[in-house]
Amino acid sequence: MNDKFSDHWSEWLLYRRYGGDAQTERRVRTDTEKYADRVLDGAGLAPGMTLADIGTGDGLIAFRAIERIGPSLKVLMTDISLPLLDHAKARAAERGIDRQCVFLEGSADALAGIDDGSVDVIATRAVLAYVADKPAALREFYRVLRPGGRLSICEPIMRDEALEVCALRKIVEAQRERGDVQDPFPELLLRWRSAQYPDTEEQVWATPITNYDERDLVRYAIGAGFSGVYLEFHIDMQTLETTSWDALLQSSPHPLAPSLDAVLANQFTPDERRVFEAKVRGVLENGSNVLGMNRIAWMTAEKPGAA
Repeated sequence: MNDKFSDHWSEWLLYRRYGGDAQTERRVRTDTEKYADRVLDGAGLAPGMTLADIGTGDGLIAFRAIERIGPSLKVLMTDISLPLLDHAKARAAERGIDRQCVFLEGSADALAGIDDGSVDVIATRAVLAYVADKPAALREFYRVLRPGGRLSICEPIMRDEALEVCALRKIVEAQRERGDVQDPFPELLLRWRSAQYPDTEEQVWATPITNYDERDLVRYAIGAGFSGVYLEFHIDMQTLETTSWDALLQSSPHPLAPSLDAVLANQFTPDERRVFEAKVRGVLENGSNVLGMNRIAWMTAEKPGAA
């Protein structure tokens, strides 16, 4: 999907995230539904409230909130991506709940379409990771909440992935200095991974997806004026369940990262591609368990004052 009706946000969320693989899509959807439900568990929603689903994406949090609370819940659904807002509108209409929803274009750090003190709950999932000015976003969340309103968020913490790529770069640079070119794979691996994550410490601190960690989220919330800030940081070891080489080729780990296929086409010679594919495809297809770490921060907070 690559036309006037899509952008890199919608193309990733609706397609590239799964690499065109139905099994991967089912697994990811199951996981994200669990994440959305946990965000709502911390939100304290009740009938008659107004929820702002910031960075709504495909509308998952908003729709599951309406399923929980019913027709009295009003939901403001914001996103920086117009194609995703159009997608969410169509899904709301299909569900017959579009009259409960207001759709607003905008980024999390500039919620111009939402009045001061007008919402009871703000919920987000994997949104602040893509906002350059995270403290500004927390200040906006605080502004639009009513006194006593609640914030409930879930954010991936990707700094360690980037630091691992930085470490790989140092290994490759040391090999170059020694003139060790017997095994070209580390350099090819670096070329792929550095297309998806920063590979120098300077870039780590300058890139939105890696310039913060869970402790920063707490600092930003307190700095914005929130009280009762509570954060849990979870690290889960998981088997990466990419089921085929084709799925791996077409997928990427986040919206700002190119697919492996794009990296191979743009940055590899045919010979380099053959070497890389033989190694990686071999690992995938021999049934080896490829382990990865899933790092997620869950945070809730309140705006001081009477509800």
